Amino acid sequence: MNALQRALALVVALALIAATDAVAQSPKRNGASQEQGQTPEVEIPTLPQNVEPSLEDALAAYQRGFYQTAFKAAAARVDKNPKDGAAMTLLGELYAQGFGVRQDLIMAAAWYRRAADLGDMNAALALGMMHLQGRGVATDKKRGLDLLAQAADKGHPAAAYNLALVLLGSGDAKDLEHAATILQRAADADLGEAQYALAVLYKEGHGVARDMNRAATLLKKASDHQVVAAQVEYAIMLFNGENVGRDEEAAAKLFARAAGKGNAIAQNRLARLLVAGRGVRKDMVEAAAWHLAASRQGLTDSWLDEALKSLSDEERRKAQELAELRGAGGDSVMKP
Repeated sequence: MNALQRALALVVALALIAATDAVAQSPKRNGASQEQGQTPEVEIPTLPQNVEPSLEDALAAYQRGFYQTAFKAAAARVDKNPKDGAAMTLLGELYAQGFGVRQDLIMAAAWYRRAADLGDMNAALALGMMHLQGRGVATDKKRGLDLLAQAADKGHPAAAYNLALVLLGSGDAKDLEHAATILQRAADADLGEAQYALAVLYKEGHGVARDMNRAATLLKKASDHQVVAAQVEYAIMLFNGENVGRDEEAAAKLFARAAGKGNAIAQNRLARLLVAGRGVRKDMVEAAAWHLAASRQGLTDSWLDEALKSLSDEERRKAQELAELRGAGGDSVMKP
């Protein structure tokens, strides 16, 4: 990818990366004229002939939140050059998100389709996801997968990742192997979500031979990319010294990062470390606060209940305040 392609990929692809709901097939309609199978005529606003905005200008306006400016710049480029796939993709994204224009998924799909037909891989990814989800177009799994494969074959890591997710969902052995191969491409392109997904396959021996050392390496990379689930799993490896050097302090730091992002398992593990004073300074109030946060999400722990039962009323109050500041709330645990 060149610099412009990478910039547009940030606009389009990263918004499409999700976990299992990335391919949820629940049709959603927006706009007044979005009937099944209808493809509208796309009208291009015409700007003065002397206006020749660059794609960089259009993307910069988008990224700064000047969406109407981005729309006018992209529309002007398409008006000048009806084969400007990148500008068409940006128009599609503006319509898809409802940025600067009324949200219209059918119009978004029309722009993505025109750009994909011209070979734009970002548009192929976006349109492929729309077909898988039935958003703005009829649900068509085959068409969606073909478009994702088209983008993945051109080196789009997010397309490879999403295509692999669909294949993993089939449970077929050949699909698992194919998914692992595709995920490797995305992982090599430094996509953290793909690195985590591939690490899970290596841990479980699905689609690839089980290799815990390889899994650990990939988890470390995904963790560095702030993938929360990877941070939790790599922290567990670090704490136990499993296929990596044992480092309780590094594990505690990773648990703390993931706990701050709302991960219940990390909150629970961090609470235990704070009680034991392993990898982190012992702090019973902090432990109680994180225990509350995890319990609020349904992860109870009788060991922590017992360890924290001797807290004073004042310590419990402080823990409650900390938990509420972190969005945990609740008062269902740690009562005398």
